[in-house]
Amino acid sequence: MRNACLLCFALIVSAGISIASADPASELSSFSIFDKAELGQLAKSDAKTAHGPPMSNPRFLSVQSVYVMPGSPAQHLEAMRNWNPTEHREPKVYLHGDLPGSPSEAAFAKLKSAPDNAPVRAFANATTKMANELQLSREEAAKWKGGNGTPSSAGGDFWIGVLAARARAFSSGGTSAQPPYDHAGPAVRPGDELNGLLREQGKIRKQFAGLLESTGIGRGAGSLKPDLYWELLNADDVAVATLGAFYSRNAGGKVQAADTFYYASGGYYVTLTLHQMWPVDVNGKPHTLTWRGDMVSSASLSDLHGVEKLGSESAMMKDIAKSIALFRRESAH
Repeated sequence: MRNACLLCFALIVSAGISIASADPASELSSFSIFDKAELGQLAKSDAKTAHGPPMSNPRFLSVQSVYVMPGSPAQHLEAMRNWNPTEHREPKVYLHGDLPGSPSEAAFAKLKSAPDNAPVRAFANATTKMANELQLSREEAAKWKGGNGTPSSAGGDFWIGVLAARARAFSSGGTSAQPPYDHAGPAVRPGDELNGLLREQGKIRKQFAGLLESTGIGRGAGSLKPDLYWELLNADDVAVATLGAFYSRNAGGKVQAADTFYYASGGYYVTLTLHQMWPVDVNGKPHTLTWRGDMVSSASLSDLHGVEKLGSESAMMKDIAKSIALFRRESAH
């Protein structure tokens, strides 16, 4: 958690390496940005990451990755579901909690015990001032009556109320039921941002059409029920409260998954991470070939141009590569 380039994937039969079928090659060539990759090399090397295709909306950014690890796609999916980022320093996730279908405020009680560090204090200061950068609706912001913005005090009570209400709205109506971010500027709607990201990625949208249709991502509630969760994490040295949904489906041994932050108190409007997993053989042993696509919409990206935008993409690639490396290392045990 839960978060290279294979346009031409040749069937390799030498050196004891074989692919379970030609399907991974044809599927990858239909939507991936990578030229080629060797299973044997990917199985023993770091994940390959690359910039995603350019997008017309300056708020949007994307990165694609590919890697191979031991085990079947079903085992890989289970490891993703069981991954707890709070057990590791690298992802900078301070708190994580799984949620029931219609969560009460009690499901977010851990927020009151957030660590006392600089990013959390920055979040608390922004709450105390009800700063413009906080992503809230006007109605939500009006519920702040002042006081101490720290999570252990009035600030915690305020954000627990916001998170619980938004999580319940998502459970009943998906992203289309989410209030807009409009307390300090023009309305930004999470569902519109997710739809925009997918519109800019036509090949990916086509590849994941079935999964996206069943999830209702960017629209209402879908037929496929997600694993819901929340996190408090570090985004650019400020703590951010987020709400996430994780979807998956297994069809004929091939697995697709979608992980989205459909709400964030700051840092970015939404994120979407898609996974495609195929069963492959490496030296006669079952492995999983995984393509991963990360997409983000953030107001801060709008002000970046040229070298600055490339720097932001490179930083995102670096963070994703670290996250994948940590996941592969821990899940292999």
